[in-house]
Amino acid sequence: MRRVMASVQDPPAATSMAPDRPERRNLRTEFTFELPRGFVDEAGFTHSSGVMRLATARDELVPLRDDRVRDNPAYLTVVLLARVVTRVGDITDVHTGTIENLFASDLAFLQDLYRRINSEGHTRAGVSCPDCGRQFTVDVAGGRLGES
Repeated sequence: MRRVMASVQDPPAATSMAPDRPERRNLRTEFTFELPRGFVDEAGFTHSSGVMRLATARDELVPLRDDRVRDNPAYLTVVLLARVVTRVGDITDVHTGTIENLFASDLAFLQDLYRRINSEGHTRAGVSCPDCGRQFTVDVAGGRLGES
């Protein structure tokens, strides 16, 4: 009687069986900023630095169901910014009352920052010197000189 030995083969290479995976990349989701004037709290302290996160689809849809927005479409900005601004100075409970009490120049700054990070993906803006006309890029989020 003859014995037949079955040979054991190595399994196919794992790389050929692995499903395609999306590439892992670092996505910046929070952006620090410096308000032009600053939020003045009830005690009289001024808060200038803050953080805004990227907006989600929900952030843009939920305010549309808000009665304050239905009554006054301009209020959409206030509700939307209250959802995406996560910190102003020491204040981490940012709500519509916080945004309502910003100076108009700070509100306009946050609106522009929101548009930049959610539409363009960055906080840089091209500007030109009014005296010499030289063009250069600045970070409108308000980082101090020498910071990255």
